Parts: sequence; C-alpha cells; structure tokens
Amino acid sequence: MVRIITDSAADFEPWELAQQDITCIPLTVIFGDTEYQENVNLSKEKFYRLLEESAGAPKTAQASPQILMDLFQEVKDAGDEAVYITLASALSGTYQTACAAKELVGGGSCYVVDSRNATGGQRMLVEHAVKLRRQGKSAAQIAAGVEDLREKIVLYACVDTLEYLFHGGRISHTVYKIGTLAQVKPIIRVAEDGRVEVPAKALGMRKGMDFLCRRLELQKKSPGYPLYVMYTADRTNGEILAGRLRDMGYDVPDSRIINVGAAIGSHVGPNACGLVYVEE
Repeated sequence: MVRIITDSAADFEPWELAQQDITCIPLTVIFGDTEYQENVNLSKEKFYRLLEESAGAPKTAQASPQILMDLFQEVKDAGDEAVYITLASALSGTYQTACAAKELVGGGSCYVVDSRNATGGQRMLVEHAVKLRRQGKSAAQIAAGVEDLREKIVLYACVDTLEYLFHGGRISHTVYKIGTLAQVKPIIRVAEDGRVEVPAKALGMRKGMDFLCRRLELQKKSPGYPLYVMYTADRTNGEILAGRLRDMGYDVPDSRIINVGAAIGSHVGPNACGLVYVEE
C-alpha cells in the first residue's frame, strides 16, 4: 500500500482527508503562550477569530522530528510505501526535517517531495498523488509524477497588507515598505523555488483581481487540471473572483473555493484572494 502524506498547509478539510485517504501532519500555530495544532484544536474559523482578537502576529512551527520519525517507522513496520508532500522548503523547515527523520529510521520506501508551494498549489500536488495511487503507481512513480507537475503550478494572490508576510520573515523590509503605500494591494506569487515574491501592486482589490485574471489569460491553464480560488477569512473576495473567472468561461464550482488555513493565513492575513492552476 502507498500512503499519501502531507501537512496542514495544503488546506484540506478534515472530511476531504478522510475521503481521499490522505494522512495529514498538523502544523503548529502559536498565539502568545498558547500553541494550537491546525485541524486538531484549531479550525480555520477559530484561527481567524484569534487573529482578529490578538494584539500580535501569531508564529508558526513545523511538526516535531519525533512525530515524523514515528510515522515513517509505522510505514516501514507495516511494509508499506509512502509519499510525503511537504510545504515549500523556502517557507518552512518541514521538508528538511522530514528528510532527516526518514534517514534516521531507514525509511527507504518513503519518498519526501518538496512541493515548492503552499495552500492550493500544495493541495493540487497531493490530489495528483492520490490520482496516481488510484492508477496503481508505486511510491517512486508517484513521487516522480508529483515533481514533474510541480514545475507547472502557478499561484498568484492579492493580499490586503504585507504586514503579516514581513513580521513572519517571508519578505524583506524593503519590499514591505514599498508595498505599504496607501490603498496599494500587493500581488504575491510563489516562485519556482517556493519563495514568495511581490511582482506587482494594484490600487485596490478590484484592480488586484484584474491582474489575476490577466495572468490567467497570459499563462494559459491546462484543461486537464482544476482551477482553485483561495481566500482568507472572508469568503466574499473569493466569491467575487470566482464569479469573474466563471464569466471568462472557467469552471470554478463552490468546492474549489477554499479558505486558506492557519499555517499560511498567519503570514498572509485576512481579506486576501488568489488563484492556482496548472500551466498549459
């Protein structure tokens, strides 16, 4: 049996994980002195409520090496194989920790893949792995297939503020200062190596959505893969963007409008929206 593993940055709902037989490692979010595990004692709704009420920005932490070692040992003892698709190594130490844990338990049948992405982009790679498993592929074949698709993932988002990315150490002070002009909404994207970049700025969220739609027209979507719309906290912007994409002829059912969870929402903040797809 091949086990598909990811972490909570992929933004699956618990029922989706059960439905697709995906093992999910919860990442930790810290408000003050209190630690929460995403999808264990911290739902998306509770996270954004805490984010609104908290005086300071939350911190995030990867899973402990022991949790990963125990998981890889369990896979090994059961005689199974596994593919673990992690949050981008440029955003978290999860990938490096998982590689080290695998080596410590001698988990040669476990493959660790750096998604070089997050939220909807990471989710698409996990879903591709599930599809390959259904086709009867081995863990090695699944890992290779995920790495091939990884290079074609496109993720853009318009965020309300760069404050959370800056305080989380994901962008430089220079980028932060440039992006904090009045009414300017920064456009972020996930680069090929998984880093967060700010390629453009828009005067307001509507103009930001204009940019996202233009990028989709320029970087054509592969018809063989879904298009996801993402939002943080308030679904309104996600619904508006999805409506615009539908008007352009794209299929965006409600099930593909996803709320970004705590692991990424901690660094993006509320009121953002974005899209992710596979480039043709």
